[in-house]
Amino acid sequence: MAETLGLNHLGLAVADLNKTTAFFVDVLGWRETARDESYPRTTITDDQMRLTLWQVDTACPVNGFDRRGNVGLHHLALEVASEADLLKLADKVAAYPEVRVEFLPEFMGTGPRKHMMFAEPGGIRLELVWMGT
Repeated sequence: MAETLGLNHLGLAVADLNKTTAFFVDVLGWRETARDESYPRTTITDDQMRLTLWQVDTACPVNGFDRRGNVGLHHLALEVASEADLLKLADKVAAYPEVRVEFLPEFMGTGPRKHMMFAEPGGIRLELVWMGT
């Protein structure tokens, strides 16, 4: 039996705190629930999951996201309610400035599940998933 109760929050270091926060709020409909300019960081939520976004120190050399070369985050997968929601959100994501789309919605395996992969403007690799039910 697990000694933990599940994910409390996930902390992500981001290249541009304001751009990443704005993407989650403006495109994905999340809410910003806290901001601390002294660190700086924000906390955002979709009412199911909470993320803490931390601004990297740009006075130091900053390494971009590398899912193959760095230990840690490979991607963050977020579920959507329907195929129609996935397709609508894919259009919105693809049109957003500085988003890098890896692939638009396609079947996972033989389907009916579908997903898409992209990097938000701050460089975090995200996946949107519709479970096909």
